[in-house]
Amino acid sequence: MAAFDTTRTAYGSATAVSGFFSRALATVVAWNDARVTRKALSALSDRELEDIGLVRGDIDMVANTEFFR
Repeated sequence: MAAFDTTRTAYGSATAVSGFFSRALATVVAWNDARVTRKALSALSDRELEDIGLVRGDIDMVANTEFFR
């Protein structure tokens, strides 16, 4: 006769759901960080951007690069 343990949740289902929400939250946080960075750099003058070694065309690349975070 076989016995089934019905008191435990299925293995992996809780971690799969929490992993999905963790990745979704991380994606939203990364998007917001890039948005804030882009907005802050766009507010600088061309002279101020030049002082930190950037030109206006570099703003999107800097905002979307993980290296600077």
